[in-house]
Amino acid sequence: MSSFREIAHGLSFPEGPISLPDGSLLVVEIAAGRLTKINLDGKKTLIAHLNGGPNGAAIGPDGRVYICNNGGMRFFEKDGCFLPRLSTLETSHGWIEAVDLKTGQAETIYTECDGNPLIGPNDLVFDSTGGFWFTDHGHTRRRDKDRGSVYYARTDGSKIREVISPLDGPNGIGISPDESQLYVAETPTGRIWAFNIEAPGKISRTTGPVPWEKGRLIASPSGYHLFDSLALDSAGNICVGSIPGAIDVFSQEGDHISSIPLPDTFPTNICFGGKDLKTAYVTLSSSGSLIALDWPRPGLRLHF
Repeated sequence: MSSFREIAHGLSFPEGPISLPDGSLLVVEIAAGRLTKINLDGKKTLIAHLNGGPNGAAIGPDGRVYICNNGGMRFFEKDGCFLPRLSTLETSHGWIEAVDLKTGQAETIYTECDGNPLIGPNDLVFDSTGGFWFTDHGHTRRRDKDRGSVYYARTDGSKIREVISPLDGPNGIGISPDESQLYVAETPTGRIWAFNIEAPGKISRTTGPVPWEKGRLIASPSGYHLFDSLALDSAGNICVGSIPGAIDVFSQEGDHISSIPLPDTFPTNICFGGKDLKTAYVTLSSSGSLIALDWPRPGLRLHF
């Protein structure tokens, strides 16, 4: 396994890590409905209790933490691990919320788009204008499912737009360093798509083998794997949580650069921090840990 340092343990299916300027980190704990601050010595501080299932998280232009809340998930324990059930709650819907880090107060920003409820918001990324792209993972039930989408929204609640639909379980989302490409990872298919960004909240269709696809399929590795969240490094490489047990790194063209094995079935999320952004922080969700790894390249500096 890769050499790493454990920062904290005892977390309830952590995801959405954020590295803060003071060196501490934020994570959401989906199973416990918490937003938690973690110091590098492992000390944990509760920021907010949240309803549903807080999932992806990112700092917005106003300094608040914007959270994709999936509405709630079901979990079970097996062999000392905490695992998500394959089917989601039958009737739940999700939302986008923002949390004030000083007060812990949460505000719901979006619950629907054009009269259609958000199903299971999963992950988000801000562009340089202060708007954000986010994935809606959809819901899976025993015999059917609600397919997912990608949305673009403003933080003040004034605008939300469905941009890409349908997708099969979209999860991780990221923007290239020059903001010309939007990357989306699908979980059940284990694929990564690239879309041309024409303007904030707008994509231009890519000419491809079939007329209804809006983007380019850049990675679809063989073998069993599920893709979760992703982050980009400063070279524009896509670093994605790969289930089971790895962080996979792909170039912007989809070439597989490396695979970093980790001792957890669900290494779900990655972010960059530390000196020169050369420390990768990864959530090992089923074992409830947050770890740090030395990274060979700086991560891509986020806008906020």
